[in-house]
Amino acid sequence: MANVMDTLRERGFVKQTVYEEDLYKLLGSESVTFYIGFDPTADSLHIGHFLQLIAMKHMQDAGHRPIILIGGGTAMVGDPTGKTDMRKMMTRETIDYHVECFKKQMSKFIRFEGENAAIIVNNADWLTNLNYLDFLREIGVHFSVNEMLRAKCFETRLERGLSFLEFNYMLMQGFDFLVLFKKYGCALELGGDDQWSNILAGANLIRVKEKKPAYAMTFTLLTTSEGKKMGKTEKGAVWLDETKTTPYEFYQYWRNTADADVEKCLKLLTFLPLDKINELTKHNDERINAAKEVLAFELTKLVHGEEKASSAQAQGRAAFGGGGELPEKDVSVDNPTIINVLVAAGICQSNGEARRLIQQGGVSLNNDKVTDINSAVKDGDVIHKGKKVHVKINLK
Repeated sequence: MANVMDTLRERGFVKQTVYEEDLYKLLGSESVTFYIGFDPTADSLHIGHFLQLIAMKHMQDAGHRPIILIGGGTAMVGDPTGKTDMRKMMTRETIDYHVECFKKQMSKFIRFEGENAAIIVNNADWLTNLNYLDFLREIGVHFSVNEMLRAKCFETRLERGLSFLEFNYMLMQGFDFLVLFKKYGCALELGGDDQWSNILAGANLIRVKEKKPAYAMTFTLLTTSEGKKMGKTEKGAVWLDETKTTPYEFYQYWRNTADADVEKCLKLLTFLPLDKINELTKHNDERINAAKEVLAFELTKLVHGEEKASSAQAQGRAAFGGGGELPEKDVSVDNPTIINVLVAAGICQSNGEARRLIQQGGVSLNNDKVTDINSAVKDGDVIHKGKKVHVKINLK
């Protein structure tokens, strides 16, 4: 069996591991049951989750069995990791709805049938009916408060105030790993590197309580070369749900990736061979744009399918003079000035926003920069908002 850790290392996933030599031998010799947790705090997965799904697919394709743990129980507490304020607690009904949305999206990437088929579990099934005294006696006794307070996941929250509710999160995540170990033989937890303390706590709990080997591995976070988290736009997160982020917007996000981040994103988020990625990214001039197109197409194809990826690519090329079809908007206004059309087409949210954008030089009509807010828009004109939004206007 090929060792999936070699693949994950070569593509830049692996950040931290524990008992690394033993884990490497295990992954190279037998099928390992592993899990990754997802908190259902929204009704769609976003780009931050996507990297975890790609890693999970690499693991499954190498013969290992995935468990997708949906944090229906822990979401009722809230993960304090990296947060400056306490998360808003959700109702059970909201969480259950989010869980169903996640299941549908994940099925595009992970196999739920056949050999080493993935399973989905919800930790609400064992957390919501816990006896608190038993939990403290059986689990809490194995956690040192001094060590917990030194954990990086609590660092930011300690400055603002950490509630006892949130302080329980590490114990519950560790307990999740223990439950999956006992029920499914799960020996490995994976996740983003910001979860290292929580993941390590679970592996240590199993080793102390069960006297059996358990392992932890975290992945690099999806950040730019400047250290900023990727997947954020002016509208908010880049979602996998096309009603939240359209295939065209999704494509354009990746098409506009910074030059310095293209190679990393191709390695982490696509399944293209490394030699092809190296060939695509060997130039540090305008030829890197071809690699950006490949990145945008491959990711949009994975998330939305090849047909929508091809359509988004054609729209993008049209917007930048490369042929294809532009996205269109039907607009009905009595006075089709640029400011009125910008708002009616949903390109701007208000007249004030449209006016400021025009004054800042951020709007072009066809190939001309707009300087007059009363410029007339004709049927078939193309409005360009910055470098990313390009819309053909159909006046009704």
